[in-house]
Amino acid sequence: MEPDHGGRLNAAAARWGIPAHQWLDLSTGINPWPWPVPHVPAAVWQRLPEDDDGLEEAVRSWLSLPDAAGVLPVAGSQAAIQQLPRLRAPANVIVPAPGYAEHGYRWRQAGHRVRAVASDALDAAVDHADVVVWIQPNNPDGTVMPPGVLLDWHARLARRQGWLVVDEAFVDAVPGQSIVSAVGAPGLVVMRSLGKFFGLAGARGGLVLGPQQLCERLDAALGPWALSGPARWVMCRAIADHDWQRANRDRLQRASDRLAALLRGTALSPTGGTALFSYCLHPRAELIRDGLARQGILVRLFDQPSALRIGLPPDAASEQRLRRALATVV
Repeated sequence: MEPDHGGRLNAAAARWGIPAHQWLDLSTGINPWPWPVPHVPAAVWQRLPEDDDGLEEAVRSWLSLPDAAGVLPVAGSQAAIQQLPRLRAPANVIVPAPGYAEHGYRWRQAGHRVRAVASDALDAAVDHADVVVWIQPNNPDGTVMPPGVLLDWHARLARRQGWLVVDEAFVDAVPGQSIVSAVGAPGLVVMRSLGKFFGLAGARGGLVLGPQQLCERLDAALGPWALSGPARWVMCRAIADHDWQRANRDRLQRASDRLAALLRGTALSPTGGTALFSYCLHPRAELIRDGLARQGILVRLFDQPSALRIGLPPDAASEQRLRRALATVV
């Protein structure tokens, strides 16, 4: 069975009998204040995408990448998550538990032996794996590994031709937690996305950063025009808008602090999270999810362990709506 995901608003509307436009969707962890996309010129829609459009150079400048780093724009992190496991012979793969379920699912689909390991046991597991997948910060619980620890894992894996794959979909809010400065070394793969911090999930814009040869193999596997021209155009401009990024980090942190305080006030105390969501362990998580859904509020449910992930309300009225609803179900 394929993993479940947040954001399935139409399905929730059908299940709970509430029109989609009446919902407050807090299930995805996507920035509710996205980068403001300007008018896209008609020519961008009319021409096939071109690799020499300046996007790679913009990425290198944005992330201060080493010269040895390969840069591959992809249709969201998901495209790489699905295809990367097919570039390696069957291997022993470690994924975090809890963690974004697509990683383990796609490695298993490609014939690998996958073991889910709690974050506090990962260090001991590294020496028994060929591939280690980590999410920085982790989705859904927000756990962060110090970059030095991740680079130590990479060094230990690389000695055995192993891979460290780091999904940095949520790292843009806290760029100091990234390890992109080490990209280019054999066996280190980093994924980035414009879906979360930039709030542009519909554009399906992402990046794979890694050894040049591996990026070339992945590019060949994905085929031509894997990322649309309009998505490339938007990505190039969004990552160059450093002023918006700085202001957005501050705004997200303030909103995250407000959400955590709101949840503590309703006895649903966060046990983790990132600047874009709070993570709450609770034995009655499913009942709380259902109670909120009956009031048109969609949050993300996890069952192993029983927990909720709650994204940022977009305004004061939404915060009040969430507070009132939680008071009736927690």
